Amino acid sequence: MKLLALEASQNSYYYLPRYQQIEDFGGVLYVLNGVGTEDLWPSERYRIAGSNHIDDLIRHAKAWHAEESFDGVLTFSESGVVLVAAVAEALGLPGIGVDAARTSRNKLIMRQAHEKGGAAHPDFRFVEDLDAALQAAEDFGYPVILKPTLGAASNFVFRVDDEEKMRERYAQAREGIDGMTWYNMEAEGLDLGPHGLLVESFLDGHEHLIEAVAWDDEVYLGSIVDRVTSEGETFDDDVHHAPTSLTAEQVAEVHAVVAAGVRAQGLTRGALHAEVRFHQGKPFLLEIAVRPGGGGLDHMARLSAGYDPIRGLMDVSRGVRPDVHHFSPTGLHTAAMCLICPGGVIASIDVPPAVNESEALYYLKIFAKPGDLIKRPPLGNNIFGGIGALGASFDEAMRNANDLAGKIEVKLSETQK
Repeated sequence: MKLLALEASQNSYYYLPRYQQIEDFGGVLYVLNGVGTEDLWPSERYRIAGSNHIDDLIRHAKAWHAEESFDGVLTFSESGVVLVAAVAEALGLPGIGVDAARTSRNKLIMRQAHEKGGAAHPDFRFVEDLDAALQAAEDFGYPVILKPTLGAASNFVFRVDDEEKMRERYAQAREGIDGMTWYNMEAEGLDLGPHGLLVESFLDGHEHLIEAVAWDDEVYLGSIVDRVTSEGETFDDDVHHAPTSLTAEQVAEVHAVVAAGVRAQGLTRGALHAEVRFHQGKPFLLEIAVRPGGGGLDHMARLSAGYDPIRGLMDVSRGVRPDVHHFSPTGLHTAAMCLICPGGVIASIDVPPAVNESEALYYLKIFAKPGDLIKRPPLGNNIFGGIGALGASFDEAMRNANDLAGKIEVKLSETQK
């Protein structure tokens, strides 16, 4: 099976471990980046277009497809979802279509689709200036959520508790979103819909991350992970546990709202990442993305629920039904967390043998390197890696993950802290 992975602008080496997984699972992976480094992938299966414009990327993809006859096109990047849909369409390969991709990328269009399709969602309003944001917050009632329409990884997503804080956060977000990495990694020349800010009503309950599959008339929840981070004004999304603590009745309710959202977004086939948050005891959609979840969520899905999101994406991208079943936990407890340090320029990252050799460790990825700039809220939401640990119980898995993370030492440059 020959698969083509795409990024308009390379996201450092972040997806390299997943590219390697595709090859481990029997795929032959080719990588086309619009702009990127020369050393990302073996040279015989790697090309750089030299431009991140959609027309140039399609032209290069067509020429390569004529040589290799790819079976499918895929991406792991939120910033590549619309690009992949456009390229798949141009190559005549399986895809979700550009309209569904745009709906699944732009949070305003997504919310409008949820509203039209009757999928439970928070109240929302697109705001073009501070006055509009203040009015929306007054109408919805504080606290509210302020978020970009074309963001990812919780960049410039704020919980706003009062008018004074809205004035502060709106200015930070409005200034920051034009330079946001996830926005600037999009292909040029694509219609992505409105680029701006949303105000949403606050959902007061627990949050869950789901790896799912849509296949024709059915939606499968392959994995459900609980977000256990303490709530704050920013959303670091940094600590997770699986299997979920949801009851069977709650899982059924989550399935119903995800299925409604999938249909509202026009998705008939796809490997999906959904986020759901409860409010007054009922689940509401935060988003449904057309890609596997990031970090170590693929590992958590395999270990805790017996579903593999990477294999799922490989299959869907070539028009084959994935090996997926309705949610069925294995009973194995996993905990994962993002590795976070203060903002500044990385001088060094030390991972001692006690971490790498631990029997509890199932996942470790360090993707920052010396010289990289780490931005923390309100300037951005960069992390330097991720880690996951096993345990016989929720408490043991969490304890192991915290202990291993605490052994990793990060030093920042003294001159650029």
